[in-house]
Amino acid sequence: MVKFVEDGEMKFIANGMLGSLARWLRLLGFDTEYFSGKDKYFLAYNARKESRMVLTRDRKFVVQYPVISLLIESENLRQQLKEVKDKLNLHFSPELFFTRCNICNNILQPKNISDVIEFVPEYVAKTQTHFSYCNVCGRIYWQGTHWQRMLDFIKSIESNE
Repeated sequence: MVKFVEDGEMKFIANGMLGSLARWLRLLGFDTEYFSGKDKYFLAYNARKESRMVLTRDRKFVVQYPVISLLIESENLRQQLKEVKDKLNLHFSPELFFTRCNICNNILQPKNISDVIEFVPEYVAKTQTHFSYCNVCGRIYWQGTHWQRMLDFIKSIESNE
């Protein structure tokens, strides 16, 4: 039997049809790899090796690998997130929100303004105090104007609006 939970959190691998879902699961704090390849056997191998649940819209894959996969039926991102949450009985933990790079899945490191001042726009440096840094891809994150919209989107998933 494959164990999908590590340190109390589910680990996922989303196939090529679910890139937006992968990014949002990362924003929610879930360890989520993205697999854009075509080789289903390699996808299944990686999922087993890394103890990850495969999220896919490929019905044949789910029939072939029922123990390690979850069929995502909707094409709508909000509905996809609700499906994952409901089918796996997941809890979204606010303390994990925005703790992973939404591009490469690495855990973000907190940074002070002095660490990033030369890498962010002047307005951001004047208006923000909390930053996160991805030491793999080099991206810097802060609570910009989009932050509240993203939190509202998450709340709408949790409240089934």
